[in-house]
This record gives sequence, structure tokens and C-alpha cells, in this order.
Amino acid sequence: MRTVALVVHADAMLYETAIAAEVFGVDRSELSPTGEWYDFVVCTTDGVASPWLGTAPARGLDALAAADTVVVPSTSVLDRTPDPLLLDALRAAHARGARIASLCTGSFVLAAAGLLDGRAATTHWMHADELARLHPAVEVRANVLYVDEGQVLTSAGKTAALDLCLHLVHRDHGASAANALARTLVVPTHRPGGQAQFVAPAADPPLSDGLAAALDWARARLDQQVTVQDLAREARLSTRQLARRMQAGTGFAPLAWLQHQRVARAQELLERTDASVEQIAERCGLGTATTLRRHFRRTVGVSPTAYRAAFGSGREG
Repeated sequence: MRTVALVVHADAMLYETAIAAEVFGVDRSELSPTGEWYDFVVCTTDGVASPWLGTAPARGLDALAAADTVVVPSTSVLDRTPDPLLLDALRAAHARGARIASLCTGSFVLAAAGLLDGRAATTHWMHADELARLHPAVEVRANVLYVDEGQVLTSAGKTAALDLCLHLVHRDHGASAANALARTLVVPTHRPGGQAQFVAPAADPPLSDGLAAALDWARARLDQQVTVQDLAREARLSTRQLARRMQAGTGFAPLAWLQHQRVARAQELLERTDASVEQIAERCGLGTATTLRRHFRRTVGVSPTAYRAAFGSGREG
């Protein structure tokens, strides 16, 4: 996988493009056990060099035909069909056996080319639903940092592009080279968990006054053992009516909503307090640290301790 072609398409975004150029376009042959690195080229529609990428050689899209690996960075436009010439070039490269990798929303370009049909793929969590809606043949996985399907790989949002690029280095040059490069870039070779830990808790959509008031009532009492029956009584609904209304309005069944709110409260407390995991479990109604850890890892993808290490500020007690 020696030759890497970075596709700087019309809507390419700078951050992910720069990540790929940093990993593949800088000679790091001293890190590789073979003493070799990548032959890196930039491919554009007109073959004109990008001012972003310094002295990297520029080629037209026809150069994809000779590439071992093709990297497609993120796109700023999700609902417009990409350049047909680019899509044809990607299909041809794939058919010839090239490895194709997309970074962040670059998955929308691969999906438009049909390269993700029948495959698992990911993208930025904010746009995962849109990818699934526009391309129903794609199995969208919103909670991972990247997906490796062998010949086709996709990364999640923004800095997950670096996770995927390091993964490719690991595949091509081994763990020692990937670890050494990660140290040079001052990042971990592999980050625990997936995108779920970065997803901001969503606010409930507009609800009827009675149900909205009942949910506010429950949020104010998460440290107590609020039951589905308590919530139904507060909303002046039967438990069956409550279940239907909440599923339609929030996307959660009542018990699942309560657990989701408790985990969201735990995230908030881990971010802004120095309270112990045991204290946080009590304050968000999950009882014990063991129960909190189980629900937290299932929902967020990492342990409470790892989450606090990444996001905690510890300003309050």
C-alpha cells in the first residue's frame, strides 16, 4: 500500500485534509521496519496543486488509477451529488482493488459512489442520521471511531480521522511504527470507546404541557427512585398512554428515558465536580458505583473514570 492519493475535491475541508497530509505526506521512513514510507500525491479535478499542502505533487483524478490507497477527506456539502468525474474515478479505483478510506463526512462521497452499499460505515455523529436517510443501503454505525471493512474504511467525526490514519499505518507498517508516529503527534495510538462519549445530550423535542412538566418534575428528582408509575401519575396518564406518548415524543420508553437522564446527569457531574463515582451514583439515582459503571459504559462507551479524565474540570464539590 505504498502510493497514497489524497483527493482534494471541491468541497474538501481543511482539518481532515491536513491530517491525512501530515500522516502520509511527511517522510517518516525511519519509523518503518522496511525503511520505506508512502509515495504521496494530491489529486484534484484540474490537477492544480493545493496551496494548503505545500510541495506535495499534484495530479488529476486519473492518478487514482495508479494509487494503492485513496483517501477522501470530509465534505462541507452533504446533500449534493459530488462531481461525477470524481465518483467515476473512485469506482474505477475500487474495482481495480485500491483501498479506499474516507475521513469524517467524506463517507457521503463514498456513499454517493455506491462504495458503501451493503457495508458498515461511520461518519460524524451529527450527520449519521442524514447518511442513513440519504443512503439506506449503508449500515451506519454512529458510535464508533472508525470502521475497517477491509478494502473500504470510514472514520467518524473530525479527529477520528487521525485514529483511522494511524490504524492504516498500523496495518501497513506495524504497531511499532504506528506507536512511534502517535508519540510524534502527541496522541494515543488507540483511543478507548467510540463517538458516544462526545455526543452532547439532546434536549427533548417540544412536548405537550402536561408531559413536558412531568419530565421536568422527574429531572428534578433523579436522585430519588422515580418509577414509571410515578411519572405516569405526574403526567396524568396511564402507564400505557405514557409509553406511547414518550416513545412518539422523545424516542424513548419511560424507563429507558429515566436511565438516559441519569447517565446524562452523571456525565454532567463527572465534568464539573470532584465527587466520587459512589457519590455521583447516589446523586443521579443509580444507587451504587457498580450500577453506574454498567449503565455508563453501555450508554457512553467508556468508564466514568475515563470520561472524567477526558472531560472533567472538577470545579465543584
